[in-house]
Amino acid sequence: MSPKISRELAEHRLEQAKEEVVACEALYDLKLYKSANNRAYYSIFHSIRAVLALEPIDFKKHKDVIAYFNKNYIHTGVFPNEMGRKIAKANKIREDSDYVDEFIVKEEETKEQLDTAKTLIKLVEQYIMKNGTNNE
Repeated sequence: MSPKISRELAEHRLEQAKEEVVACEALYDLKLYKSANNRAYYSIFHSIRAVLALEPIDFKKHKDVIAYFNKNYIHTGVFPNEMGRKIAKANKIREDSDYVDEFIVKEEETKEQLDTAKTLIKLVEQYIMKNGTNNE
Protein backbone atom coordinates (compact mmCIF):
# COMPACT_ATOMS: atom_id res chain seq x y z
CA MET A 1 0.00 0.00 0.00
CA SER A 2 1.40 3.37 -0.96
CA PRO A 3 1.91 6.09 1.68
CA LYS A 4 -0.80 8.16 -0.01
CA ILE A 5 -3.33 5.34 0.24
CA SER A 6 -2.32 4.64 3.84
CA ARG A 7 -2.81 8.29 4.77
CA GLU A 8 -6.18 8.39 3.00
CA LEU A 9 -7.29 5.23 4.79
CA ALA A 10 -6.15 6.64 8.13
CA GLU A 11 -8.11 9.84 7.48
CA HIS A 12 -11.17 7.84 6.38
CA ARG A 13 -11.08 5.78 9.57
CA LEU A 14 -10.70 8.93 11.65
CA GLU A 15 -13.77 10.38 9.94
CA GLN A 16 -15.65 7.20 10.91
CA ALA A 17 -14.52 7.76 14.50
CA LYS A 18 -15.82 11.32 14.42
CA GLU A 19 -19.19 10.17 13.05
CA GLU A 20 -19.46 7.66 15.88
CA VAL A 21 -18.84 10.47 18.40
CA VAL A 22 -21.68 12.47 16.87
CA ALA A 23 -23.96 9.43 17.20
CA CYS A 24 -22.75 8.87 20.76
CA GLU A 25 -23.52 12.47 21.72
CA ALA A 26 -27.03 12.23 20.26
CA LEU A 27 -27.71 8.96 22.09
CA TYR A 28 -26.25 10.37 25.30
CA ASP A 29 -28.53 13.41 25.06
CA LEU A 30 -31.48 11.03 24.64
CA LYS A 31 -30.31 9.15 27.76
CA LEU A 32 -29.80 5.98 25.69
CA TYR A 33 -26.62 5.13 27.55
CA LYS A 34 -26.17 1.52 26.44
CA SER A 35 -26.25 2.54 22.80
CA ALA A 36 -24.08 5.57 23.50
CA ASN A 37 -21.46 3.31 25.10
CA ASN A 38 -21.46 1.18 21.97
CA ARG A 39 -20.90 4.18 19.70
CA ALA A 40 -18.17 5.58 21.98
CA TYR A 41 -16.33 2.27 21.82
CA TYR A 42 -16.57 2.14 18.03
CA SER A 43 -15.24 5.68 17.82
CA ILE A 44 -12.25 4.55 19.88
CA PHE A 45 -11.84 1.43 17.76
CA HIS A 46 -11.90 3.37 14.47
CA SER A 47 -9.38 5.85 15.90
CA ILE A 48 -7.01 3.01 16.74
CA ARG A 49 -7.44 1.52 13.27
CA ALA A 50 -6.64 4.95 11.78
CA VAL A 51 -3.23 4.79 13.45
CA LEU A 52 -2.66 1.24 12.25
CA ALA A 53 -3.51 2.23 8.67
CA LEU A 54 -0.30 4.23 8.52
CA GLU A 55 1.84 1.10 8.95
CA PRO A 56 -0.33 -0.39 7.18
CA ILE A 57 -1.53 -3.27 9.34
CA ASP A 58 -4.94 -4.56 10.36
CA PHE A 59 -6.51 -7.50 12.14
CA LYS A 60 -9.83 -9.32 11.91
CA LYS A 61 -10.51 -9.38 15.66
CA HIS A 62 -11.02 -6.39 17.90
CA LYS A 63 -8.88 -7.91 20.63
CA ASP A 64 -5.97 -8.23 18.21
CA VAL A 65 -6.30 -4.60 17.08
CA ILE A 66 -6.31 -3.40 20.68
CA ALA A 67 -3.46 -5.71 21.76
CA TYR A 68 -1.27 -4.54 18.88
CA PHE A 69 -2.04 -0.89 19.62
CA ASN A 70 -1.25 -1.37 23.30
CA LYS A 71 2.03 -3.15 22.57
CA ASN A 72 3.28 -0.81 19.86
CA TYR A 73 1.77 2.55 20.77
CA ILE A 74 0.81 2.60 24.46
CA HIS A 75 3.67 0.61 26.01
CA THR A 76 6.22 2.46 23.86
CA GLY A 77 4.95 5.87 24.99
CA VAL A 78 3.59 7.04 21.62
CA PHE A 79 0.21 7.49 23.33
CA PRO A 80 -0.27 8.01 27.10
CA ASN A 81 -0.47 4.95 29.36
CA GLU A 82 -3.75 6.20 30.79
CA MET A 83 -5.26 5.92 27.32
CA GLY A 84 -4.55 2.18 27.35
CA ARG A 85 -6.51 1.83 30.57
CA LYS A 86 -9.36 3.94 29.20
CA ILE A 87 -9.53 1.87 26.02
CA ALA A 88 -9.72 -1.34 28.06
CA LYS A 89 -12.49 0.16 30.19
CA ALA A 90 -14.43 1.30 27.12
CA ASN A 91 -14.17 -2.18 25.64
CA LYS A 92 -15.44 -3.78 28.87
CA ILE A 93 -18.33 -1.33 29.24
CA ARG A 94 -19.30 -1.79 25.58
CA GLU A 95 -19.32 -5.58 25.95
CA ASP A 96 -21.34 -5.37 29.16
CA SER A 97 -23.74 -2.85 27.61
CA ASP A 98 -24.24 -5.05 24.56
CA TYR A 99 -24.30 -8.53 26.09
CA VAL A 100 -25.09 -8.44 29.82
CA ASP A 101 -28.82 -8.09 30.40
CA GLU A 102 -28.38 -7.05 34.02
CA PHE A 103 -25.73 -4.42 33.29
CA ILE A 104 -26.81 -1.10 34.72
CA VAL A 105 -25.49 1.78 32.72
CA LYS A 106 -24.53 4.90 34.58
CA GLU A 107 -24.71 8.34 33.02
CA GLU A 108 -21.28 9.26 34.44
CA GLU A 109 -19.62 6.17 32.92
CA THR A 110 -21.16 6.91 29.55
CA LYS A 111 -19.93 10.51 29.70
CA GLU A 112 -16.48 9.17 30.52
CA GLN A 113 -16.57 6.92 27.44
CA LEU A 114 -17.61 9.84 25.27
CA ASP A 115 -14.78 11.96 26.68
CA THR A 116 -12.28 9.14 26.06
CA ALA A 117 -13.40 8.88 22.44
CA LYS A 118 -13.03 12.64 21.91
CA THR A 119 -9.60 12.70 23.55
CA LEU A 120 -8.35 9.79 21.47
CA ILE A 121 -9.59 11.42 18.27
CA LYS A 122 -7.56 14.54 19.08
CA LEU A 123 -4.46 12.48 19.85
CA VAL A 124 -4.84 10.45 16.67
CA GLU A 125 -5.35 13.60 14.57
CA GLN A 126 -2.07 14.94 15.93
CA TYR A 127 -0.37 11.61 15.31
CA ILE A 128 -1.56 11.43 11.69
CA MET A 129 -0.49 15.02 11.01
CA LYS A 130 2.97 14.30 12.41
CA ASN A 131 3.52 10.78 11.06
CA GLY A 132 1.29 10.38 8.04
CA THR A 133 3.16 10.95 4.82
CA ASN A 134 1.26 12.03 1.77
CA ASN A 135 3.10 11.93 -1.52
CA GLU A 136 0.72 13.97 -3.66
